[in-house]
Amino acid sequence: MDKVPMTVRGEKLLREELDKLIKRRPEISNAIAEARELGDLKENAEYHAAREEQGICEAQIRDIEYKLSVAQVIDVTKMPQNGKVIFGATVTLIDVNTDEEVTYRIVGDDEADIKANLISVNSPIARGLIGKDEGDEVSITTPGGLKEFEIDKVEYL
Repeated sequence: MDKVPMTVRGEKLLREELDKLIKRRPEISNAIAEARELGDLKENAEYHAAREEQGICEAQIRDIEYKLSVAQVIDVTKMPQNGKVIFGATVTLIDVNTDEEVTYRIVGDDEADIKANLISVNSPIARGLIGKDEGDEVSITTPGGLKEFEIDKVEYL
């Protein structure tokens, strides 16, 4: 089974979510028990809603447990600071055409959030940056067309 890269922060967030879901189990079980006491289960909306909620919760728990089981947690703060773009690095780019500056952190698929400038290691930009060095110029084909960037700064935060 292939390991899936994940940052320390990503693992922490998944574990917190897992704890929340596990703590909800007794609440859901109580809701099912209370709904069962209301009688006829065929026409008992509370019972069916609680059972559905239980199914969703258990599926989420299994999903997170699986993700954690295949995760390869990478702590970039322990890597030698050599200016190379790697998984987990925070990269400041300058758009060669507009001089616009943008900073991305390269993270696992589950952590990706473009609004927070967290990009998936599998995104076109991250794939174009991995292995490059601070000061390099890169051309990356994005959904918006070809972009040219200069790698201004690489940090392992």
